[in-house]
Amino acid sequence: MRIPLPQLKAEFKRVLLKLNFTDDKASECAGIFAENSRDGIYTHGLNRFPVFVQHVKDGLVKPGNHPNREGGFGAMEQWNGNLGPGMLNARFCMDRAIQLANDNGIGCVALKNTNHWMRGGTYGWQAADAGYIGICFTNTIANLPPWGGLDPRLGNNPLVIAVPRKGGPVVLDMAISQYSVGKLNQYKSNNETLPLPGGYDEAGNLSTNPAAILQSTRLLPVGFWKGSGLSLVLDLLATILSGGNSTAKITQSGAESGVSQVFICIRPSNDRQTASLIEEIIAYTKTSTPEQEGGTINYPGENTLKTRERNLSEGVLVDERIWEVVKAL
Repeated sequence: MRIPLPQLKAEFKRVLLKLNFTDDKASECAGIFAENSRDGIYTHGLNRFPVFVQHVKDGLVKPGNHPNREGGFGAMEQWNGNLGPGMLNARFCMDRAIQLANDNGIGCVALKNTNHWMRGGTYGWQAADAGYIGICFTNTIANLPPWGGLDPRLGNNPLVIAVPRKGGPVVLDMAISQYSVGKLNQYKSNNETLPLPGGYDEAGNLSTNPAAILQSTRLLPVGFWKGSGLSLVLDLLATILSGGNSTAKITQSGAESGVSQVFICIRPSNDRQTASLIEEIIAYTKTSTPEQEGGTINYPGENTLKTRERNLSEGVLVDERIWEVVKAL
């Protein structure tokens, strides 16, 4: 079923107000959840909202808390999120990185003691829409085995890179596993198999069964050992730069809370040559012959714009079962 975007946002806001969010915070959080679903990232929009509500009820997310600066030098700042709503902390820190980049050409804000930021791409779009290159990443609870290992010891640490562009920004928003945990749960909920192997079953065989992969907790990292290494260094950078918790400490706490994040902004040269180079790279990429007849080659973020347009005109696609859960909150 499809729901108009304003109705989706209003329902989220209604629930958040009952949880003692201020009107402004409830509106901003509700907008982020609704826009995530609007852009087709249902796993971190409507589908994730009941989990967020439970985290607030469990005291993991502190609705009234705000970030405060604890250190930094030059174009680098360190902030403490004080366990406030992760998406609001993240939006604040990306905005601060934009301000630093405006003054210095580059800005970096490292954030500790925060919560899940929902869709990481939200903050890439935020930077790109403001005309800046954005790079951000976060660590998480351990839910990915290191290459060659059986037990989860790495975070599925999302990485976002966004480049502004007149015809629509290029926004890469990727988990370190072939399929994010949210996407695996979506396939499982829909009783669908994965298009490609996404991890291992309990017997150690590569599998397209999302339930079997979630049961084994052996997700397949992108690039095999390369993805495993990338996850490790992202955790190192997020922890060192912020002075916050590592994946190991987050996991020991038993809940995905108190994570560490980094937000980097770069002020690009807004001249014709830069714009021309971006178009040259995209155009050349699209000259590749499609694998299937009638197929297209898309740059990261291109399909998001198409989904956004459709959901705005026809209503946001929602899982009716989860929609009913939210309405009952």
